[in-house]
Amino acid sequence: MSIEQMSVNAIVNPEDQKKLLSVIKNCSDSLVRIAAERDFMKEEIKEISKQLEIPKRLITKMVKVYYKQNYDEEVAVQDQFQTLYESIVK
Repeated sequence: MSIEQMSVNAIVNPEDQKKLLSVIKNCSDSLVRIAAERDFMKEEIKEISKQLEIPKRLITKMVKVYYKQNYDEEVAVQDQFQTLYESIVK
């Protein structure tokens, strides 16, 4: 596997350098916030899973379906899976 070589011009304009550095810093800060939010969600799910004795996997699935608002689609896919699985495996 080779690494694609590309030509990159040096940025010599101090204002352009500042703009690029600002974008890099802002994006890095955004990634830190994303990581923190993921940790928050993981802890929330872990805690409620313990309290209610519901598998984390199930709670995570519920969160994703609620977020995407695609309950009907998920049910349809599950029904299709169940039908196909039973016809092939059982």
